[in-house]
Amino acid sequence: MEEIEGTVLAGQSFEPIHGRVVVEDGYITAVEEVSERDGDPDRIILPAFVNAHTHVGDSVAKEAAVGLGLEEAVAPPDSLKHQRIEAADNETLVTSMHRTLRFMQRTGTAAFLDFREFGVDGARALREAAAGLDIAAFIFGSDDPAVLDVADGFGASGANDDEFTARRAAAEERGVPFAIHAGEPDATDIHPALDLEPDLLVHMVHAEAEHLRRVADQDVPIAVCPRANRVLGVGRPPIETLLEYTSVALGSDNVMLNSPSMFREMEYTAKTFDLPSRTVLQMATTAGAEAVNLDCGVIEPGRRAALLVLDGDSDNLSGIADPVDAIVRRASALDIQRVIA
Repeated sequence: MEEIEGTVLAGQSFEPIHGRVVVEDGYITAVEEVSERDGDPDRIILPAFVNAHTHVGDSVAKEAAVGLGLEEAVAPPDSLKHQRIEAADNETLVTSMHRTLRFMQRTGTAAFLDFREFGVDGARALREAAAGLDIAAFIFGSDDPAVLDVADGFGASGANDDEFTARRAAAEERGVPFAIHAGEPDATDIHPALDLEPDLLVHMVHAEAEHLRRVADQDVPIAVCPRANRVLGVGRPPIETLLEYTSVALGSDNVMLNSPSMFREMEYTAKTFDLPSRTVLQMATTAGAEAVNLDCGVIEPGRRAALLVLDGDSDNLSGIADPVDAIVRRASALDIQRVIA
């Protein structure tokens, strides 16, 4: 058993309390408010991050797409991204992904939801890359429904790219989630994506009221990736409006385009959109976990002890007025004392 004391951002509200988190056999057994401060009074304890949308396969091509638009950079099947992945041998691919995942783990990410290209081989390569690391890989596989023997769900590139009815049915038969990109370059693929009754939508940059009414009726969560949308020039996701209709989670998208740092994603989101810091932190933790029923993303008894411990007296964080604002708008990997996953 271990007791971790400090300012704890507990529960769904992230309301700071001075307390302790009791961990036993990898799970939180108690969250207790304490009056006497025996531990480090400057320690901040929060849920470790859940990156709700990644493409770590293009770790072999970091910054290769500078100046390119969506089609040239990442669109299947002939984009620069796909060319670079196909050109890499398996060892190079696995090593590159492993190093990306190690960076994610070290910077506070406990789990990530990845759209993995190249079918069964691609999903197996990501499993191999994640081996030995304390980060949970939730893999949305691609191409053949047989990928579901390896992956945790099916991830579709977009309803305008192919016919996904059979693959959606295969995911339903297996009882695993079906996710799909929608509304990234324009709105034309949103209704067709919703016709597939997905369990998760990604991007929704060009979502309009008629789409969001369906999203609410179908109770579909959305993963947004505002930095990647900015880099690719596809627009600005209407996050404030999306939140009025459904749960919204935060992802960093292609490693080729951006580092998979949730600190950077939160800061960019908080300073670009009219959102409270608590909402952004919830998007970076709880919402991603809930989208695929992961047992993390919030500090409460019975949950997996996926925790991030920050030094609130670091040169960067000393003198902060509010710990939640500081985490979302200012904190960085240099402020991390410990990642527990």
